[in-house]
Amino acid sequence: MQLDLSGRHALVCGASQGIGRASAIELAELGANVTLLARSADTLKAIAENLPRPRAGQQHDWRSVDMLDTTGLQAVATEIVTRQPVHILINNTGGPPGGPANTATPGAFEIAFRQHVLAGQTLLQALLPGMRASGYGRIVNVISTSVKEPIAGLGVSNTVRAAVAGWAKTLSAELAADGITVNNVLPGYTRTARLDGLLASQAAASGRSEDEVAQNMLATVPARRFGEAGEIAAVIAFLCTPAAAYVNGVSIAVDGGRTRALS
Repeated sequence: MQLDLSGRHALVCGASQGIGRASAIELAELGANVTLLARSADTLKAIAENLPRPRAGQQHDWRSVDMLDTTGLQAVATEIVTRQPVHILINNTGGPPGGPANTATPGAFEIAFRQHVLAGQTLLQALLPGMRASGYGRIVNVISTSVKEPIAGLGVSNTVRAAVAGWAKTLSAELAADGITVNNVLPGYTRTARLDGLLASQAAASGRSEDEVAQNMLATVPARRFGEAGEIAAVIAFLCTPAAAYVNGVSIAVDGGRTRALS
Protein backbone atom coordinates (compact mmCIF):
# COMPACT_ATOMS: atom_id res chain seq x y z
CA MET A 1 0.00 0.00 0.00
CA GLN A 2 1.43 3.37 -1.03
CA LEU A 3 1.35 5.56 2.06
CA ASP A 4 4.57 7.51 1.52
CA LEU A 5 4.15 11.29 1.63
CA SER A 6 7.80 12.16 1.11
CA GLY A 7 8.13 15.47 -0.71
CA ARG A 8 4.55 16.47 0.02
CA HIS A 9 3.73 19.57 2.04
CA ALA A 10 0.80 19.50 4.47
CA LEU A 11 -0.90 22.49 6.06
CA VAL A 12 -2.69 21.48 9.25
CA CYS A 13 -5.18 23.90 10.79
CA GLY A 14 -6.04 23.84 14.47
CA ALA A 15 -2.73 22.10 15.05
CA SER A 16 -2.04 23.30 18.58
CA GLN A 17 -4.05 20.51 20.22
CA GLY A 18 -6.39 17.56 19.82
CA ILE A 19 -7.15 16.13 16.40
CA GLY A 20 -5.14 18.80 14.58
CA ARG A 21 -1.99 18.08 16.54
CA ALA A 22 -2.46 14.32 16.18
CA SER A 23 -2.95 14.70 12.42
CA ALA A 24 0.27 16.69 12.11
CA ILE A 25 2.16 13.91 13.87
CA GLU A 26 0.66 11.20 11.63
CA LEU A 27 1.44 13.12 8.43
CA ALA A 28 4.99 13.78 9.57
CA GLU A 29 5.41 10.07 10.33
CA LEU A 30 4.47 9.35 6.70
CA GLY A 31 7.20 11.67 5.47
CA ALA A 32 5.36 14.93 4.78
CA ASN A 33 6.74 18.37 5.49
CA VAL A 34 4.18 19.87 7.86
CA THR A 35 3.22 23.49 8.50
CA LEU A 36 1.13 24.03 11.60
CA LEU A 37 -1.57 26.70 11.77
CA ALA A 38 -3.37 27.99 14.88
CA ARG A 39 -3.44 31.03 17.16
CA SER A 40 -0.95 29.98 19.85
CA ALA A 41 2.55 30.81 18.60
CA ASP A 42 4.49 29.35 21.53
CA THR A 43 2.59 26.07 21.44
CA LEU A 44 2.96 25.71 17.68
CA LYS A 45 6.69 26.37 17.85
CA ALA A 46 7.17 23.62 20.45
CA ILE A 47 5.08 21.13 18.48
CA ALA A 48 6.89 21.87 15.21
CA GLU A 49 10.27 21.34 16.83
CA ASN A 50 9.19 17.90 18.09
CA LEU A 51 7.36 16.53 15.05
CA PRO A 52 8.76 13.26 13.66
CA ARG A 53 11.34 13.42 10.87
CA PRO A 54 11.68 9.84 9.57
CA ARG A 55 12.77 11.01 6.08
CA ALA A 56 16.00 12.82 5.32
CA GLY A 57 15.51 16.52 4.73
CA GLN A 58 12.04 16.77 6.31
CA GLN A 59 11.24 20.30 7.47
CA HIS A 60 8.38 21.44 9.66
CA ASP A 61 7.16 24.98 10.27
CA TRP A 62 4.31 26.93 11.87
CA ARG A 63 2.32 30.12 11.46
CA SER A 64 0.10 31.86 13.99
CA VAL A 65 -3.24 33.21 12.72
CA ASP A 66 -6.88 33.49 13.76
CA MET A 67 -9.23 31.65 11.38
CA LEU A 68 -11.81 34.41 11.89
CA ASP A 69 -9.39 36.93 10.36
CA THR A 70 -9.83 36.04 6.68
CA THR A 71 -7.59 38.89 5.52
CA GLY A 72 -4.77 37.77 7.79
CA LEU A 73 -5.40 34.14 6.86
CA GLN A 74 -5.12 34.93 3.17
CA ALA A 75 -1.82 36.76 3.73
CA VAL A 76 -0.39 33.86 5.74
CA ALA A 77 -1.52 31.26 3.20
CA THR A 78 -0.02 33.26 0.33
CA GLU A 79 3.29 33.50 2.17
CA ILE A 80 3.30 29.75 2.87
CA VAL A 81 2.68 28.69 -0.74
CA THR A 82 5.26 31.17 -2.01
CA ARG A 83 7.81 29.34 0.10
CA GLN A 84 6.58 25.85 -0.79
CA PRO A 85 3.41 24.68 -2.57
CA VAL A 86 0.91 22.90 -0.33
CA HIS A 87 -0.38 19.50 -1.45
CA ILE A 88 -2.44 18.59 1.63
CA LEU A 89 -4.90 20.73 3.57
CA ILE A 90 -6.34 19.55 6.88
CA ASN A 91 -9.20 21.98 7.36
CA ASN A 92 -9.81 21.78 11.09
CA THR A 93 -10.96 24.38 13.59
CA GLY A 94 -12.78 24.54 16.90
CA GLY A 95 -16.54 24.13 16.96
CA PRO A 96 -19.09 26.83 17.84
CA PRO A 97 -20.47 27.08 21.39
CA GLY A 98 -23.33 24.77 22.27
CA GLY A 99 -26.98 25.69 22.61
CA PRO A 100 -30.23 25.31 20.68
CA ALA A 101 -30.60 26.79 17.21
CA ASN A 102 -33.76 28.74 18.04
CA THR A 103 -32.09 30.88 20.70
CA ALA A 104 -28.79 31.50 18.85
CA THR A 105 -28.23 35.04 17.62
CA PRO A 106 -27.70 35.76 13.92
CA GLY A 107 -24.22 36.92 14.92
CA ALA A 108 -23.39 33.46 16.27
CA PHE A 109 -24.23 31.92 12.91
CA GLU A 110 -22.22 34.61 11.12
CA ILE A 111 -19.12 34.01 13.24
CA ALA A 112 -19.33 30.25 12.74
CA PHE A 113 -19.82 30.62 8.99
CA ARG A 114 -16.76 32.85 8.76
CA GLN A 115 -14.63 30.52 10.88
CA HIS A 116 -15.57 27.34 9.04
CA VAL A 117 -16.76 28.11 5.52
CA LEU A 118 -15.09 31.40 4.61
CA ALA A 119 -11.79 30.34 6.18
CA GLY A 120 -11.87 27.11 4.19
CA GLN A 121 -12.61 28.95 0.96
CA THR A 122 -9.80 31.42 1.64
CA LEU A 123 -7.29 28.61 2.12
CA LEU A 124 -8.58 26.67 -0.87
CA GLN A 125 -8.08 29.54 -3.28
CA ALA A 126 -4.56 30.20 -2.00
CA LEU A 127 -3.51 26.54 -2.16
CA LEU A 128 -5.29 25.37 -5.28
CA PRO A 129 -2.78 26.58 -7.91
CA GLY A 130 0.02 24.56 -6.29
CA MET A 131 -2.12 21.44 -6.06
CA ARG A 132 -3.13 21.72 -9.70
CA ALA A 133 0.44 22.31 -10.84
CA SER A 134 1.65 19.17 -9.07
CA GLY A 135 -1.37 17.06 -10.06
CA TYR A 136 -1.77 16.07 -6.41
CA GLY A 137 -4.11 17.48 -3.82
CA ARG A 138 -5.77 16.21 -0.67
CA ILE A 139 -8.31 18.31 1.21
CA VAL A 140 -9.71 16.78 4.39
CA ASN A 141 -12.31 18.66 6.41
CA VAL A 142 -12.66 17.68 10.04
CA ILE A 143 -16.31 18.34 10.80
CA SER A 144 -18.88 16.30 12.76
CA THR A 145 -21.24 13.35 12.67
CA SER A 146 -23.98 16.00 12.85
CA VAL A 147 -23.88 16.16 9.04
CA LYS A 148 -25.53 12.72 9.13
CA GLU A 149 -27.53 13.07 12.35
CA PRO A 150 -27.93 16.54 13.95
CA ILE A 151 -26.78 16.57 17.57
CA ALA A 152 -29.17 17.99 20.16
CA GLY A 153 -27.91 21.17 21.80
CA LEU A 154 -25.49 22.07 19.00
CA GLY A 155 -27.75 24.18 16.80
CA VAL A 156 -25.17 26.51 15.30
CA SER A 157 -22.63 23.74 14.83
CA ASN A 158 -25.17 21.45 13.13
CA THR A 159 -26.04 24.20 10.68
CA VAL A 160 -22.54 25.29 9.76
CA ARG A 161 -21.02 21.81 9.66
CA ALA A 162 -23.67 20.87 7.10
CA ALA A 163 -22.62 23.88 5.03
CA VAL A 164 -19.01 22.67 5.05
CA ALA A 165 -20.11 19.20 3.96
CA GLY A 166 -22.07 20.65 1.04
CA TRP A 167 -19.13 22.85 0.05
CA ALA A 168 -16.79 19.84 0.15
CA LYS A 169 -19.06 17.62 -1.92
CA THR A 170 -19.34 20.33 -4.57
CA LEU A 171 -15.56 20.80 -4.67
CA SER A 172 -14.93 17.06 -4.92
CA ALA A 173 -16.67 16.98 -8.31
CA GLU A 174 -15.09 20.21 -9.53
CA LEU A 175 -11.49 19.24 -8.69
CA ALA A 176 -11.32 15.48 -9.21
CA ALA A 177 -9.94 15.69 -12.75
CA ASP A 178 -6.99 17.68 -11.40
CA GLY A 179 -5.90 14.83 -9.12
CA ILE A 180 -7.40 16.54 -6.08
CA THR A 181 -9.68 14.76 -3.63
CA VAL A 182 -11.96 16.42 -1.09
CA ASN A 183 -13.27 14.35 1.82
CA ASN A 184 -14.73 14.85 5.28
CA VAL A 185 -13.87 13.04 8.49
CA LEU A 186 -16.62 13.06 11.10
CA PRO A 187 -15.27 12.50 14.61
CA GLY A 188 -17.57 11.13 17.26
CA TYR A 189 -17.08 11.83 20.94
CA THR A 190 -13.31 12.24 21.13
CA ARG A 191 -11.08 13.06 24.10
CA THR A 192 -10.20 16.66 23.29
CA ALA A 193 -10.61 20.10 24.85
CA ARG A 194 -13.82 20.41 22.81
CA LEU A 195 -15.30 17.37 24.56
CA ASP A 196 -14.24 18.71 27.96
CA GLY A 197 -16.08 21.94 27.19
CA LEU A 198 -19.23 20.13 26.10
CA LEU A 199 -19.24 17.99 29.23
CA ALA A 200 -18.86 21.05 31.43
CA SER A 201 -21.56 23.08 29.67
CA GLN A 202 -24.09 20.23 29.62
CA ALA A 203 -23.41 19.47 33.27
CA ALA A 204 -23.97 23.10 34.21
CA ALA A 205 -27.16 23.33 32.16
CA SER A 206 -28.66 20.10 33.51
CA GLY A 207 -27.48 20.14 37.11
CA ARG A 208 -25.84 16.75 36.67
CA SER A 209 -22.20 15.86 37.24
CA GLU A 210 -19.80 15.72 34.31
CA ASP A 211 -19.39 11.99 34.91
CA GLU A 212 -23.14 11.50 34.58
CA VAL A 213 -23.18 13.47 31.36
CA ALA A 214 -20.25 11.43 30.05
CA GLN A 215 -21.97 8.15 30.89
CA ASN A 216 -25.11 9.27 29.07
CA MET A 217 -22.98 10.06 26.02
CA LEU A 218 -21.22 6.72 26.13
CA ALA A 219 -24.53 4.88 26.35
CA THR A 220 -25.09 5.89 22.71
CA VAL A 221 -21.69 4.59 21.56
CA PRO A 222 -21.50 0.84 20.78
CA ALA A 223 -17.76 0.87 21.54
CA ARG A 224 -18.62 2.21 25.04
CA ARG A 225 -15.66 4.55 25.14
CA PHE A 226 -14.57 7.93 23.86
CA GLY A 227 -12.30 8.04 20.85
CA GLU A 228 -8.69 9.16 20.99
CA ALA A 229 -7.38 11.98 18.81
CA GLY A 230 -4.84 9.64 17.24
CA GLU A 231 -7.59 7.31 16.05
CA ILE A 232 -9.24 10.14 14.13
CA ALA A 233 -5.88 11.33 12.84
CA ALA A 234 -5.06 7.89 11.41
CA VAL A 235 -8.09 8.06 9.12
CA ILE A 236 -7.29 11.64 8.14
CA ALA A 237 -3.72 10.71 7.27
CA PHE A 238 -4.80 7.75 5.15
CA LEU A 239 -7.06 9.98 3.05
CA CYS A 240 -4.01 12.14 2.29
CA THR A 241 -1.92 9.29 0.86
CA PRO A 242 -1.56 8.03 -2.72
CA ALA A 243 -3.40 4.87 -1.63
CA ALA A 244 -6.58 6.93 -1.15
CA ALA A 245 -6.53 8.53 -4.60
CA TYR A 246 -9.92 7.05 -5.57
CA VAL A 247 -11.67 8.04 -2.33
CA ASN A 248 -13.40 11.30 -3.11
CA GLY A 249 -16.43 13.25 -1.94
CA VAL A 250 -17.23 11.07 1.06
CA SER A 251 -17.95 11.78 4.73
CA ILE A 252 -16.42 9.11 6.96
CA ALA A 253 -17.68 8.78 10.53
CA VAL A 254 -15.02 7.76 13.05
CA ASP A 255 -17.27 7.43 16.06
CA GLY A 256 -17.19 3.95 17.53
CA GLY A 257 -20.40 3.08 15.71
CA ARG A 258 -22.56 5.83 17.24
CA THR A 259 -23.98 7.10 13.94
CA ARG A 260 -26.92 4.90 12.98
CA ALA A 261 -27.24 6.12 9.38
CA LEU A 262 -26.25 3.67 6.65
CA SER A 263 -24.68 6.40 4.51
